[in-house]
Amino acid sequence: MFSKSKINEPGPKAATTDKPVMKDAPRPAGDFQASAPKPKPPASVLSSDLHIKGNLKTSGDILVEGSVDGDIRAHLLTVGEGATIKGEVVADDVVVNGRVVGRVRGLKVRLTSSARVEGDIVHKTIAIESGAHFEGSVQRQDDPLSTVGKAVPPPKPAVKG
Repeated sequence: MFSKSKINEPGPKAATTDKPVMKDAPRPAGDFQASAPKPKPPASVLSSDLHIKGNLKTSGDILVEGSVDGDIRAHLLTVGEGATIKGEVVADDVVVNGRVVGRVRGLKVRLTSSARVEGDIVHKTIAIESGAHFEGSVQRQDDPLSTVGKAVPPPKPAVKG
């Protein structure tokens, strides 16, 4: 009356159709075809003789060896030993070997022994090596990147009356 199905049993699977499959044949509009992931671009390197005034924003990685007067937003930001950044730094991963004057926000923040940071750090995880110089406050948040861009309202003027 009932027979056991062989659908879920291990072993070679029988082809369901007798039609040959053509690799380059056009597919119907509703048929999904996975594409290969895009290769990750190499890190952008700002050399030691480069001085930038302005903000930088990328979804990739940045290695700063020179100096930047402005805010930086990246996926991975590495501040070289001779580098100086004056502005806010926001990245998923921040590695500071040089000098940062301004706020640092990152999911992972690492200050190496040669780091010099003057400003607040907002992080999910932090590592500070022995010898690092840090002046500011440290605050842990589950999502330190989410508050970026939220403006603090200006103080209300005093009302005389």
